[in-house]
Amino acid sequence: MRPLVKIELSEDRLFPVDAGTRKIARSLYERVADLPIISPHGHVSPVLLLDDRPFADPAELFIRHDHYVTRVMHSMGVDFSRLGIPDRRGGDEPASPREAWKTFCEHWHAYAGTASGYWLTDVFVRLFGIDEAPCADNADMLFDTIQQALQQTSFRPRALFDRFNIEVLATTDDPLDTLIPHRALAQDQSFKGRVIPTFRPDAYLDPMAEGWRERVFALLDASDATGTDYLAYIDALEVQRQRFIEMGAVSADHGVRQPLTVEMGRMEAAALFDAGMKGKLDKKDAVRFAGHMLMEMARMSVQDGLVMTIHPGVYRNHHNETLEHYGRDMGHDIPVRTRFAQSLRPLLERYGTAAGFHLVLFTVDETNFSREIAPLAGCYPSVYIGAPWWFLDAPDAVQRFRSAVTETAGFYKSSGFIDDTRAFLSIPARHDMSRRLDASFLARLVGEGRLPRAMAERVMIDLVDTMPRKVFKL
Repeated sequence: MRPLVKIELSEDRLFPVDAGTRKIARSLYERVADLPIISPHGHVSPVLLLDDRPFADPAELFIRHDHYVTRVMHSMGVDFSRLGIPDRRGGDEPASPREAWKTFCEHWHAYAGTASGYWLTDVFVRLFGIDEAPCADNADMLFDTIQQALQQTSFRPRALFDRFNIEVLATTDDPLDTLIPHRALAQDQSFKGRVIPTFRPDAYLDPMAEGWRERVFALLDASDATGTDYLAYIDALEVQRQRFIEMGAVSADHGVRQPLTVEMGRMEAAALFDAGMKGKLDKKDAVRFAGHMLMEMARMSVQDGLVMTIHPGVYRNHHNETLEHYGRDMGHDIPVRTRFAQSLRPLLERYGTAAGFHLVLFTVDETNFSREIAPLAGCYPSVYIGAPWWFLDAPDAVQRFRSAVTETAGFYKSSGFIDDTRAFLSIPARHDMSRRLDASFLARLVGEGRLPRAMAERVMIDLVDTMPRKVFKL
């Protein structure tokens, strides 16, 4: 039996090591520590809050649906079935929740130094009062401790929503989603939070996407289109965007491999659309059509006011066998090199200075922050710098991000923090991490005589509160 390792949260975690700068960071952080959480991009289901049911068990809550967590264990050779995830094509029986939790505890050491390990520690300590690092010997005790807490009314989703001080929570939704849960929450007088949808049309814009033709027909049908041609398709997308706006949506999100934009005339676009609907569009023209549709999404954002966010640069579902057996979002997504300046020039030439247009650029290619994204944001009024996302949302990467973009674009062209999470309980941990890191960065500038203390105090509040409200028009 290994000796149990104690875990704790230092009050000065993530602050600078030297005492003087740490004191400044602590003071800056205290100004924003209790401000409401604004989460304008994430993947928590609204049904979670609508139904307000107790979380099932620790494995369901922390493991099964969080690819940040499962990918670490899978990379260590753990089969997904051991994590309680069913094989869609048969195979091994999935482990029980308690067995999956024990496997997680046995691999806790693998999370050392990772962002996931930091967030999980925050949740374990602050929400459940756990002071022992998970391991094989205490797995059952920890499972029972968390399970007992989950049965309490104070651990229901709505109670936690209030406890976390979440003011706005955006979900990510298919254009044909009914939005019934959003409507029900908006009409529920007992729920005081604001949960808004986000328009995510990728699968309807790219002819190479699986099932694109069938989705387009469904889109046309749901929008009461009078035809099946290109103009009807464009009208249908506009109809669905308006439906989202009526339900409180503030943004349209685009998860493309590369942010290619192509300007083409209506006749050419119509011809490519017709060819795609007949299954006769080659790959080159399919790429061009998808690039044209990204341009169309920008045009629509200029007209209807939805903020346009682009999350590019990820090779999705890199391992086909995992996709076939366990489905999407299992952690087999890999960052690839991304180009913005050339790819987005057609869009920015036309809409980069359009009044009211907001374009938020994210990347998992951190060389882009200083090379392309910050210079673009420092030039075009419409462009804002998306927070470090996914593979970059870790403490050191966040600090590198601030260093990379601030000297070119300043603090006031950034989006504010984006948690981008499916793990509901990790939301406050992620936002708290960001606030501490921004306080640390600003404290260094103050300590180096590069920023007056009073200005740092203003910037600190604006990064947490003012900027996300402004960028996402909240």
